[in-house]
Order: sequence, then structure tokens, then C-alpha cells
Amino acid sequence: MVKLNLTSNYMNSRLLTAIIALPVLILSIILPYLLPQFSQANWLFLVIAALALGAGLFEFFTLTKKLELKADASIAYLGAAALFVAFLFDAPGKAPDLLILTLAVFLITVLITQTFRFQADFSKMLTGIGVTVLGVLYVAFLGGFIVSMRVGFDETLVPHLSTKLLAFFFLVVMGADVGGYYIGKNFGKHKLIPKISPGKTWEGVFGGIVFSCAFAAIATATFFPELPYKISIPLAIVMTVVGLFGDLAESAMKRGSKAKDAANILPGHGGLLDRLDSLLFNAPILYYFARFYF
Repeated sequence: MVKLNLTSNYMNSRLLTAIIALPVLILSIILPYLLPQFSQANWLFLVIAALALGAGLFEFFTLTKKLELKADASIAYLGAAALFVAFLFDAPGKAPDLLILTLAVFLITVLITQTFRFQADFSKMLTGIGVTVLGVLYVAFLGGFIVSMRVGFDETLVPHLSTKLLAFFFLVVMGADVGGYYIGKNFGKHKLIPKISPGKTWEGVFGGIVFSCAFAAIATATFFPELPYKISIPLAIVMTVVGLFGDLAESAMKRGSKAKDAANILPGHGGLLDRLDSLLFNAPILYYFARFYF
């Protein structure tokens, strides 16, 4: 009975968090469509993205602290901020040299600063550099493509393409998450990879694929006719599989640091990093797909 109540409370918390957070996210995505005459309409989404990526980076370093890995958070946040600005100007599409330069300067800065930081014990230098660079690449670099998705597709033949891409992106990823969670919870019997993620089942994986395909079809039928079913549904399958690997990678990190969730910011959902994992892996895929397709 106690276990049943805990499960019920967890699911209620999960639902309540979604009810509060989803309208804000949806508004931030569609605001440029509702107010096309205001260029500032993009900023609500960009502020949310900056806060989410900043929180995700903080949670990543919280995990590394549990393993006593000495990341340099101050340098990491500076690097993440520089990358965010580069993505804000759509560096991957409009100035790829700027993106490469930003990464190169960040890496050189890390190597120089850590050379002096670890003078007392150079044996910890490589791990310190490793977790500092990985945190920025994992959260800020991959997540930056979501930012470029918001600002990088205004000058195309498809009207409001940025808004449509983001709506499709979140619909598919969240559809996979919802389908995987509820189908796996209610019908899951065959464990996927219990050593990495004990709760994941093959039934949940197939449920996630079905839901994501359904949401992709709804997107094509309602607001994204420029992305036909023959493209949107296979793309949803690819995104679901890639998102699954993103989820597994983050689960492995949590297990390594003996943490159930990256944080407890979102009741019923864990931390921001727990919500970002599949988004981070999929962001560059959808961004470059759109660059080549549209």
C-alpha cells in the first residue's frame, strides 16, 4: 500500500509539473508566430533555453562532484556563455568558423588555466580537464543547436520554419518520453538494459516509437505540411532511437555517481538534465536535417 501511494504521488507530481511547465514552453515556441512584428518575441524561448542549459550544466557538475572529479565550473560557465552567444547568431549555419574558433579558444583556455590550477597535484589535472570540457560540450554545445533552431531559419521559403521545427522537435521528443514512460510502466515486462537503466523495457521503447510517430503525423497534418508523412514519421523514429541513447548515456552517468536523479528541481521528473538528455542528442540532428532539407 505504501509503495502504491508513493507511485501515485510520483505520477501526480509528474503530471502537475507538466501542467505548469508545458504552457510556458508552448507559449515561448509560438510567440513569434503570434507576434511576428516583434523581433523580441524570440527572447522568451531563448531565456528559458539559457536557464535550462545553465541548470543542466550545474547538475552535470553536481554529479561529477559526487565522484570527486574537480571540474573548473567558472571556466566552464564562461565557455558555455561564449558558445551560447555563438549559437545565438546561428554560428553553425551562418558562421561555422566562429563556432570552431569559440571551441578552440575554450579548449586552449581550459588547458592554460588548469596547468596552473593543479600545481599542487598534477595527477588530477587530466580528469579535471576532462569533466570540464565534457560538461560544456555535452550541455552547452549540443544544447546550443536548440538555440540556433530558434534563430536560424527566419530567412527561408517556409513561413515560420523555426517555430514549426521547435514545435515538431518537442512534440516528437516528448511524445517518445510519454509513450515510453506510460507504456513501460503499465505493460513493460522485458528489461532493455537493466545494468544501465533498470526501469527501461522493450515495451516502453516500442511505446515511445508509436507515440512519437503519432505526434509526428499530427504535426504534419496540422501545422507542418511542408514536412510530409514519408519524412516526418521516419524522422520521428530516428529521433526516438537517438533520444533513447541520450537517456541511457545520462542514466549511466547517474549510476556512476550513485544518484537516482541529476537533481530534484522538477517534482516527478528529477532535474533539468533528466529532461534535457534526449533533447541534447537530437538537437544537432534536427538542426542539420532542416539545413539540408529546407
